Amino acid sequence: MAKFSANLGFLWQELPLPDAIRAAKKAGFDAVECHWPYSFDVKDIASALRETGLPMLGLNTIRGNVEAGDNGLTAVAGRESEARAAIDQAIAYAGELKVPNIHVMAGRAQGTEAHHTFLSNLTYACEQAFVYGITILIEPLNDRDAPGYFLRTSAQGRSIIEELGHDNLKLMFDCYHIQIMEGDICERLEALMPHIGHVQIASVPDRAEPDHGELNYRHIVSWLDQLGYRQPIGAEYRPATSTFDGLSWMRLFE
Repeated sequence: MAKFSANLGFLWQELPLPDAIRAAKKAGFDAVECHWPYSFDVKDIASALRETGLPMLGLNTIRGNVEAGDNGLTAVAGRESEARAAIDQAIAYAGELKVPNIHVMAGRAQGTEAHHTFLSNLTYACEQAFVYGITILIEPLNDRDAPGYFLRTSAQGRSIIEELGHDNLKLMFDCYHIQIMEGDICERLEALMPHIGHVQIASVPDRAEPDHGELNYRHIVSWLDQLGYRQPIGAEYRPATSTFDGLSWMRLFE
């Protein structure tokens, strides 16, 4: 039976994060993950995780100055000190909560200088995270939702992972983003499985509940099982109405 992780960056946004964790438990999720939990006291989050017994699988580094257009800092030349401070912040928070994965956001940047900046900052992230047993994730984002983002395809992500060769550097395979940019989801999952650290799902093209649209997630989830993927799959979608009202999709996998 498939296991799912509630992405609390999108689900139950109307609730404080500790209460969203409790709601995920009530809804039957096996784990949680989030985007930017830093406005909440880590002790309150830890208490909710202990109470529910749910692990938190991942969190993101901060985006930077969102009003100025930032969407991550790790590949942005000239802002290395900010990028590394964001990495340190994420590792400290994840270490307190025993979170095994950190998505290090690349940001809007292009070209050779951005590539070298990204690799340098990723090396720093991997070395710092290794001490805590944390895996660093990099995620390709589609250029419709994230125009100008540095990391755009799974092939680019794989090339970076292989170039750096860190055991704790993996790919976040978000089916929504990769379907928009590349398609051929099942073949890509099989080819990239040795490099994949986490899988996320949402409908395409509307990024809502994963029970409609271009992708047949019953088939994809079954395929993941055949490939030996045993971790909870991240439900990172935007509910069409309320989170609770849209949870009928989970019955597809019972």
